[in-house]
Amino acid sequence: MESSTQTPLHTSSGDRAQAPHAAIDWWWRVFDMRIGSLPLPVYVLMLAVLGAMAAKGKLAADLPTGIALVAVGGFTCAELAKRIPWIRHIGATSIFAAFIPSMLVYYKLMPEPVVKAVTSFTKTSNFLYLFIAAIIVGSVLSMDRQMLIKGFVRIFIPVAAGSVAAALVGTAVGTALGLDVRHALFLVVVPIMAGGVGEGALPLSAGYAQILGVDQGPLFAQILSAVMLGNIAAICCAGLLSYVGSRRPEWTGNGRLTKAGTSDEDVAQRPASFEFDVASVAAAGSTAIAFYLLGVLSNQLFGWPAPVVMLVLVVAAQLFQVVSPRVRGGARFMYGFFSTAVTYPLMFAISVAMTPWGEIVTAFHWVNIVTAVSTVLALTVTGFFVGRLVGMYPIEAAIVNATHSGLGGTGDVAILTAANRMELMPFAQIATRIGGALTVMAALGVLAYFR
Repeated sequence: MESSTQTPLHTSSGDRAQAPHAAIDWWWRVFDMRIGSLPLPVYVLMLAVLGAMAAKGKLAADLPTGIALVAVGGFTCAELAKRIPWIRHIGATSIFAAFIPSMLVYYKLMPEPVVKAVTSFTKTSNFLYLFIAAIIVGSVLSMDRQMLIKGFVRIFIPVAAGSVAAALVGTAVGTALGLDVRHALFLVVVPIMAGGVGEGALPLSAGYAQILGVDQGPLFAQILSAVMLGNIAAICCAGLLSYVGSRRPEWTGNGRLTKAGTSDEDVAQRPASFEFDVASVAAAGSTAIAFYLLGVLSNQLFGWPAPVVMLVLVVAAQLFQVVSPRVRGGARFMYGFFSTAVTYPLMFAISVAMTPWGEIVTAFHWVNIVTAVSTVLALTVTGFFVGRLVGMYPIEAAIVNATHSGLGGTGDVAILTAANRMELMPFAQIATRIGGALTVMAALGVLAYFR
């Protein structure tokens, strides 16, 4: 009996026609695999090309090469962290992208051409502030107006309560572990809540040096170490809060800070769905840049913090409905793009160019670690319970409080990325910038009075 099964030498014309389609389908499935936002074949190609350029010492710092470098580096760090069980739930992707590159640079494990190219690209492009502008403008213009008003009015309550609790708890823990009260408060606890490096550690160390009559350098090193520790602790807390929110959905608004009302007025104020196009996205981008430039101009003329001015302006624009619904739709898309595709590359770039791993290592003394963790936990836990009392989602309120112990704008990015709550960036800027400025002024005033 003749077998009905055909051998490969007797393939039918239909099978031959289907074979190319099967190969194409397989290739498309491979192309749809992602390393971050990069298709797997594109990732492999970029890695090979950049490696060849680095080996020949011809790695440029121009825009296309810089984007490729930080994209490959950032998404590689995030992808590695996602593979590690358990700790991926406490912000490992942010920690890897924010600190592993800095460690590689410090121990000279990253090729020197890569370090030079990334550093030059990061410092000349200044795309940290482009990112912050896009996130703030996109998230604020996407918010419901009533929720925006409620959030900005209420957020000061948990941030203020958390700051007081963190100061008391952190100082008490540091003192119990053998630190001097003044050292624990002014060199560990206060720097954590001072708003980062440029707006916090630098003016704080300068003020301390002037009041105490000592050199600023050693003080700045100690303060920077505390800031780094607080930022790492805040990232871990944010990641853990995100995990808790996934287990207890009634505690989280999934990026919404205040709970929605049920009145007819609340329903009427909710934004209607609307269409947008490429031109609307471009218009939203130009709007974000305009707000940012206004902030920069205010800083040049009056010394006001540019991000805070930008935040105030865009909030006013949303409250008074200055921006059209179509452009707000473009802003929502712009926000989604930057939060998805730019976050990890940005963190990689900042880690290589601006994060001093040596200062982090010097801070790794168990007394400093315990004091810093206690401070951040007190700040975060207080935000959780106080936020719940004033009608906020406790997970979101706690995350915003955690950003008060972050490393400025870069810290906000890392903390909110770990929490998967980039929508909270406007409120994080309040906690970081305004809360940090108030902390610095209060600390300098108290030190000057009791010196």
